[in-house]
Amino acid sequence: MGILTAVAIYFVIWWTVLFVVLPIRMRSQVDEGEIVLGSAHSAPARFSLARVAFYNTLLATAVFALFYVVTEVWGIGPNSFPHIVPGT
Repeated sequence: MGILTAVAIYFVIWWTVLFVVLPIRMRSQVDEGEIVLGSAHSAPARFSLARVAFYNTLLATAVFALFYVVTEVWGIGPNSFPHIVPGT
């Protein structure tokens, strides 16, 4: 795997993991009981982009490391599995 391919795969994994990390420990304004006028009731009460980015980067790095070990070290890829349709 080249460096550009690794960066592209990490970028995709980072953005995918972001959707997993965003709702973790998120409390809405209704949960907190402090609704700001003009905002949606489901809007987050306190949001820290730095905290979300930090945890997202940690989890994305772990997922990428697992992906790298499986594909590059162990050599498991799509061709490692039997074909469902014979002759393909």
